[in-house]
Amino acid sequence: MSTQDRVPLARSERTPMEGAKLIGPSDPHEKMAVTVYLRRGSEPGVYPNIARLGSLPVNERHHLSREEFAKAHGASADDLAKVRRFAAEFGLEVKEESPARRSVVLTGTVGAFSRAFETKLERYEHPTKGYYRGRTGTLTIPTELASAIEGVFGLDDRPQAKPHFRIRSEAAGKLQPHAQHASYDPTQVAQAYDFPTGAAGSNQSIALIELGGGFKPADLTAFFSKLKLSSPKVTAIGVDGGSNTPTGDPSGPDGEVELDIEVVGSIAPSAQIGVYFAPNTDQGFLDALTTAIHDTSLKPSVISISWGGAENTWTQQAMNAFDSAAQDAATMGITIFAASGDDGATDGDPHGNLEVDFPASCPQMTGCGGTKLVLSGGSIKSEVAWNELSEQEGATGGGVSQTFPLPVWQQNANVPKAPNKQAGRGVPDVAGDADPTTGYNVVVDGAGTVIGGTSAVAPLWAGLTALLNQSLGQPIGFLNPLLYSHGAAATFHDIVSGNNGEYTSAPGWDPCTGLGSPDGKKLLTALGSNPASQQTRKSVAR
Repeated sequence: MSTQDRVPLARSERTPMEGAKLIGPSDPHEKMAVTVYLRRGSEPGVYPNIARLGSLPVNERHHLSREEFAKAHGASADDLAKVRRFAAEFGLEVKEESPARRSVVLTGTVGAFSRAFETKLERYEHPTKGYYRGRTGTLTIPTELASAIEGVFGLDDRPQAKPHFRIRSEAAGKLQPHAQHASYDPTQVAQAYDFPTGAAGSNQSIALIELGGGFKPADLTAFFSKLKLSSPKVTAIGVDGGSNTPTGDPSGPDGEVELDIEVVGSIAPSAQIGVYFAPNTDQGFLDALTTAIHDTSLKPSVISISWGGAENTWTQQAMNAFDSAAQDAATMGITIFAASGDDGATDGDPHGNLEVDFPASCPQMTGCGGTKLVLSGGSIKSEVAWNELSEQEGATGGGVSQTFPLPVWQQNANVPKAPNKQAGRGVPDVAGDADPTTGYNVVVDGAGTVIGGTSAVAPLWAGLTALLNQSLGQPIGFLNPLLYSHGAAATFHDIVSGNNGEYTSAPGWDPCTGLGSPDGKKLLTALGSNPASQQTRKSVAR
């Protein structure tokens, strides 16, 4: 391979984190690992048409098994060989190859990687995020690899995402301690949203993506015992050196991990739950997602993501890689939910600019917004868009993507123009209780607490989808086109009040709560469920 002829790696531009201070060069002898993400190996025109797949009703969808996908659309042997030759020329080693995930993990020194991709790796210090290895500018690769490589991840190891949960403050809990500021068990929320009662998630597997922290079995036992439920089967899967590592701090990532498990486990107690732990970098995040998608052991049909960051903090190559992986998931009948953020319409942008959260803005994922839910006698008394910004208690994320164009299935949703005046993908798609003042009763690090945030909504919907999959006798898969084809009135509690600091809730879809919070039984009916007749149908997931 000629390494003299090189081209820029498209969309790989990086800038320093805002507020970060340059410390100096990275140690050229430091060992590191990098993931090279490759194109699909199928011939042009052979890859399934995601738009067409999305337009089909559930019982007409024909999904690929993971083995079928790997054989038909995994990375080609030729592309993998090219990467091996490239690695050898620069003194890098191939640690792992996965044709199904279309990834190659390379290991070597900072100096070798700097030469291989013609970049300068330096050390930075951020006032709140700490130290990280970073780069600026665009990577280059040999011309021979230009069409094969879609992205390179791991050269820069800055923290990429944050968990989208909010622990209710003591002050908020003392405000008017009546129904307006009650807290709920996840099962109470499920009952209020009329989740199907004839299913518990049997023969279903749900994946949770986590970028830090961990869970304690004793906490799960205490939580599920209180609800008089058996503890679900929970398996921790390490990715890129990640592991189930509780910190002992409920306000840290432990709060996210245990919230996710306890919400999804109480909704679908018979489902298997896989918790995929990875470092909080774009490399770790992407590798955790692709590992879950292509896991031939647990075979999750639903994935819940409660981490993210504003679109303007991601590289375009990373967003494209996530979107590509989510397209692969759609062909295999996997539904992905992602929290839309807890900082209102700016998504925490330091300059107050309007931003949406990624990966919730990925068109192949279902973005989850937040509401303030007030119950009376187990039924919904009121529900409005979550906005407690004035009390420092957060607000639902939502708006219009400046990265992804308006999807065909949102063209009749009256999505406003994005801040850049373009027609963009509207976020979120769905909603659920997220206000910490009406949050969820959970157990974290040995103590009961109340947590809200859109990170509770993603596992809530993931649990519901496991029930729907069981009831339908097959996986739903790509959910968004189905939701919009039925509309807000048919399957949702349409949220028509409240705002997120910029956008206002209104009838139909809106950039605060999407189509609304779920009516589980109506959604089951709309998706074509007749459980008795479905039993004779062969599962298309195989």
